[in-house]
Amino acid sequence: MKIKRVLTSLALASSLAISTLWMSPVTAQAESTIRAVLTAKLGVLDPIATTSYATRTFAYLVYDTLVSMDSKGNFKPQMLESWSVSDDGMTYKFELRDGLKFSDGTAVTAEDCVASLRRWWQRDSLGKRMKAKSKDFKVTGEKTFELELAAPFGHVISALGKPSSNVPVIMPARIASVTDPKDSVAENIGSGPYIFDFEGWSPGKVAVFHKNPHYLPRSEPADGLAGGKVAHFDKVEIVTIPDSATQIAALQAGEIDYVQSTPYDFIEILDANPDVTVPRFKGIGMTLLAAVVNHLTPPFDNKEVRRSLQALAMTEQYMAGLGLPDDMWLKDCYSFFMCGTTYGNNAGVDQLPEVGIESAKKILKESGYKGELVRILLASSVNDINHNGLVLEGLMKQAGFNVEVQAADWPTVAKARWSKKPVSEGGWSLLPITWSGYDMASPFTNYRIANNCTDGYAGWACVEEITTLIDQFEAESDLEKRKKIAEKIQVLAIDNVQFMIMGQYSRSSSHRADLEGLLDVGMPIFWNVKRKG
Repeated sequence: MKIKRVLTSLALASSLAISTLWMSPVTAQAESTIRAVLTAKLGVLDPIATTSYATRTFAYLVYDTLVSMDSKGNFKPQMLESWSVSDDGMTYKFELRDGLKFSDGTAVTAEDCVASLRRWWQRDSLGKRMKAKSKDFKVTGEKTFELELAAPFGHVISALGKPSSNVPVIMPARIASVTDPKDSVAENIGSGPYIFDFEGWSPGKVAVFHKNPHYLPRSEPADGLAGGKVAHFDKVEIVTIPDSATQIAALQAGEIDYVQSTPYDFIEILDANPDVTVPRFKGIGMTLLAAVVNHLTPPFDNKEVRRSLQALAMTEQYMAGLGLPDDMWLKDCYSFFMCGTTYGNNAGVDQLPEVGIESAKKILKESGYKGELVRILLASSVNDINHNGLVLEGLMKQAGFNVEVQAADWPTVAKARWSKKPVSEGGWSLLPITWSGYDMASPFTNYRIANNCTDGYAGWACVEEITTLIDQFEAESDLEKRKKIAEKIQVLAIDNVQFMIMGQYSRSSSHRADLEGLLDVGMPIFWNVKRKG
């Protein structure tokens, strides 16, 4: 604790010394401006051209969506007034709310919606599925449009309300219809609660957003990503402070209001500070710590060797590696689709071996493992991944694996993971990783399920029956039946050890305690929030 306090004091001095370089004066704008630090720098300004989470934050400030997900995982009308579905489930009719305008003052029309979604579904994985099942997508009036399916697809509404990258935002047709989805748009005109100040943007330093005077929020209270997106602050500033200790010092000093990723070493300090709040996210807002298993090459081409990894799902050890308090992670959570979410379930968990070193040793000995080298591909530049990759290495050595770590920064690891070479020729065996709950909570977006039997994601796990079940999931519109399909998928995925689950935890933000209305959605959302009093 003494070391932490010293580091904090030093960082505070550093923060105060440099504050004038990256902030406008605090006193003049304190009541009308919220200042935030994101995990990554804002670079690309088009949420269709990239899956960057920083760009996702940008999207939710500048743009709006037709449908949004509430805190319980239900999809609600956002820009839409309503939708209807034909009795055979093959035709969807949509109607926009009255009075919607873009930030340039022009009315939002059905043509804008169709053009935007046609651009989105060329880029997004779920959008591509919807496109493949569609027969016609057309404008039927100034505020109405219609989607006719060519084959059953029970996820039209959830696709339009997809909460994470790529977010299906609506922009003017004059922009969406002429811009390739791989390229960034030339103008950032949206119908969201804020307007991006492009002229005031200093890449790598500060991005400024002003309240959109043309924005028309829904009348319902904000709930998750749905409901009324009321902008209480006149201005949002996203500032860049590379050093995490300096971020926390600036937060404690009141120079910034929000830090997206709180360094775990500082949680105890911040919890003791009455001027700062560290929320605990739940369900879909949590993060999944896992390890991608290379099914293609020895030794993990042997399912019994893979099963020994399941005995090393010692969540308490991995969470201790992060230094997390007990209330920031879940015990006995083994759902492939995130515990506490719509498709989270316990099916197949009874197949899992007893957790522990002795259990792992026994399974490994019986598997026929002959001491082949296991190479852990470790992104050492990512704090969570680095800590837990090293914990995993230690546990595997205790279980009897011959292990080595190949450490590099994330861009290098991200490239190296696509190698299909055996370990003896420079390949890899395991890839510790963290995944957002929003991406893992559905068979359509879960990286290791959606890419089963494909080259879409490194690891190359393949169970043909899972692919068949995903096709059934795609066609099914009944939620309860979809849940049953997800359970069947999970049973097969656990049996095949599609990936190794290490734990589900809250990668928490932190913010000034005088803010109220921050939504518990596990991502930076700056509508609904205001200062107390």
